[in-house]
Amino acid sequence: MAVTIETAARVTPSERQLLWQQMEFYAFVHFGMNTFTGKQWGFGDEDPSLFNPTEFDANQWVQICQSAGMTGIILTCKHHDGFCLWPSSFTNHSVKFSPWKNGQGDMVREVADACRAHGLKFGVYLSPWDRHELSYGDSPAYNNYFLNQLTELLSNYGEIFCVWFDGACGEGKNGKRQQYDWDAYYTLIRDLQPNAVISVCGPDVRWCGNEAGHMRASEWSVVPASMKDNEKVHAKSQKVDDNSFSKRIDTREEDLGTREVLAQVDEVIWYPSEVDTSIRPNWFYDPADNDLVKTVDQLFELYEKTVGGNSCLLLNLPPDRRGLIHENDARNMSELGKKLRGTYGTNLARGASVRASGSGIGNGDALCILDGRSDTYWTTPEGVATAELEFDLGSIKLFDRIILQEYITSGQRVERFHLACKDSDEEEWRPLYDGTIIGYKRICRLNESRGRFFRLRIAEARLNPMISSFGVYITT
Repeated sequence: MAVTIETAARVTPSERQLLWQQMEFYAFVHFGMNTFTGKQWGFGDEDPSLFNPTEFDANQWVQICQSAGMTGIILTCKHHDGFCLWPSSFTNHSVKFSPWKNGQGDMVREVADACRAHGLKFGVYLSPWDRHELSYGDSPAYNNYFLNQLTELLSNYGEIFCVWFDGACGEGKNGKRQQYDWDAYYTLIRDLQPNAVISVCGPDVRWCGNEAGHMRASEWSVVPASMKDNEKVHAKSQKVDDNSFSKRIDTREEDLGTREVLAQVDEVIWYPSEVDTSIRPNWFYDPADNDLVKTVDQLFELYEKTVGGNSCLLLNLPPDRRGLIHENDARNMSELGKKLRGTYGTNLARGASVRASGSGIGNGDALCILDGRSDTYWTTPEGVATAELEFDLGSIKLFDRIILQEYITSGQRVERFHLACKDSDEEEWRPLYDGTIIGYKRICRLNESRGRFFRLRIAEARLNPMISSFGVYITT
C-alpha cells in the first residue's frame, strides 16, 4: 500500500535526531595503529610498541575544530585492526601495551575530556570488524566481546552524542564471516547512552551513500523504512582496503523521497543524511598527502552543499605521527572558520518587514522567521499547501546567499519553492532560484546581486508549510 503525502508529512524526528541535526558540522578523527604503519586498513598483527605519539595534544585537536566552527569530534576508538585507544580490559592490543605514556595512557579519555572542557560534544567510532581478535567469526563469542568493549566506551567517558558504526565485514582468522548482532548493540546503546544517535549502520542517521562529498539535489529526511538496513547487508559491505571505495558515487538512488517513491513503498521513517569525507585523500595520515589537503574554497563549497543541503557534515582530520593535526590542515580549517563566520555571521534580512499570504498561526506571526530561533515558525492555515512571503530589507543590499529553514520538529513538507528579488516596489520581480526540498537547512548559492525586496514562494508542499528561518547573506 502506498504511503500518502499526509502520512509522509507527519513523520518527525526524535529528540536525539533533532539535536544531532542542529550540530551541523563536526569532526571525524582517524588516528591509531594505521597512523604508524602507513596502512589505511591494518591486519591486527601489529606490534603495540609501534604506537607512540610523543607530542599528542587533545586540546590542539579541539582548538582546531573550534576554529572552523565544528561542534563535536567522533574518535576512531578502534579501527579494523582491533587496536584500542583506551586500555580495554578485553584485549592486549591497546594503548595499555604500548610505550605511549608507559602504557598508562587513555586517549579516549583525554579527547573526551578536552571536548567537554571546550564545549564540544564527543562521539565514538567502534569498528565491528576486528582483525586481531581470535573470536571474530565465532559469532556468539565475538558479539559478547564487542558488547563488552562497547560497554566500556559508553560507561566510562561521560555523555556520548554519537555511536558510529560502519558495515565493513570480512572473514575472521578462522575463515568464518561474523554475524553482527546489531539489535543487541542498539539495545545496549539505548540503555547506556539514550541520547546518542546511532549512525550509518544504525537507526538514527543514514550514510549519504559515498565518501566523496557528493550530495543529492533533493536530500529527503523522510525515506523508505527499508533504507535503515542498507549498510548492514554483508554482500554489500566493504571487505578490502580499496581506495576507489572512497571516491565511488552511486547515482542509482538519487531519488529517495519524492511522491513517485512514496507511491511504491508502504512505510517511511525519519532517517536524515550525513556526509562523511576526509580533508585529505586518505582517512589515516599519510605524509604524501601533505600538499593534497582540501583548500579553503573546496571546504567552503563542501560545507554549503552538505549542511546547506539538509545533511550534516562529518569531516575527517587525521593527526600525524606526532599526535597533532598537521599545520596545513590546521591552517585551512582556521581560514574556513573565518570565511564561514564572515559570510554567515550577519543576516542582512534581520529587522526586515514581512508580508505573508495567509494568517500566521502556531508560534507567532511571520516576523518570527527572522528572530534567529529554531523553535518558532510561520505557517499557513491547515490545508493550505502554498504560500508567499515578501521581505523588505529597508534598503538595497548586496547578496549572494539565501538560507531557508523548515520547522522540522513537525516534519519535512516543502517540495518546491522559488526565490525572487527587486530593488523597488515598482519593478518586476527578478527570478533568483528554483528549488525543491528545504528541510533543516537549504543554502541557495547565487551570483552576487543586489536587492531590497525578496519573495519566497512555496509552490508545492505536502501539508501547510512551516517556515522557521529566512536569511540573506554575502560571502566574504
